[in-house]
Amino acid sequence: MKQELDKLLCERYPKMMVNRNKPMMETCMCWGFDCGDGWFNILDQLMGNIQHHIDWNNRNFEKGYAQYKQVPQVTLDQVKEKFGTLRFYYTGGDDIIDGMVRMAESMSGVTCEECSAPAKTHGPGWIRTICEPCEEARELARKKLDEEYEFKKILKEGNEQ
Repeated sequence: MKQELDKLLCERYPKMMVNRNKPMMETCMCWGFDCGDGWFNILDQLMGNIQHHIDWNNRNFEKGYAQYKQVPQVTLDQVKEKFGTLRFYYTGGDDIIDGMVRMAESMSGVTCEECSAPAKTHGPGWIRTICEPCEEARELARKKLDEEYEFKKILKEGNEQ
């Protein structure tokens, strides 16, 4: 994810980001959000809903309303792409937050990781959820890199003779 989007999530949800600047021996959040920009909106909505749920329940619990239970603050341990979908690892929360996370992870499976358009999961090899235009652009870029590599290889072989 672009650095500015990563920073924006950190600024919007500071209570969840307490592990963000810890060393890699303590947390995987030191690497930030390890996914494409296309999932920013999914993450933003998920984190906003989680924090609202925690704050609402805890505020009403403190007021003494019997139907509310205290919800432990969610702190992020790792956020990444794996097998074409979002993985959101955290500590804290409750069953409602577990459901929110499963829903967001499910939504990532039909949302382009690059541009957020509707998408399908592609394989074999590295499994990604990406739309057709983004996949075509990646394929063109890959082809160009392969051609440059072959050209450099030919030049190197020519200089050795």
